Amino acid sequence: MQLNTKKEIIQKSFGIHVRNLRIEKGFTQVELSSNMNKDQQSLQRVESGNVSPSLYYLFELAEGLGVSISELMEFNMIEKKNKKS
Repeated sequence: MQLNTKKEIIQKSFGIHVRNLRIEKGFTQVELSSNMNKDQQSLQRVESGNVSPSLYYLFELAEGLGVSISELMEFNMIEKKNKKS
């Protein structure tokens, strides 16, 4: 997947961060989504960078992971991939 827009870069970067936090906390996608009362597919879409979660979803995600909203939002941006000439 080639990342071209700032939105795509942010979504992908955030998804990587969420996946890393989830693994660090010892949750599977099924366990975390169950804790949040969400379906596993919605979490999978966030982790893969395919969607921008709502503010409400972010708060549920932070609570499910046992982290503050600040910690949830502290993530590094991945590098933009340049098109080959």
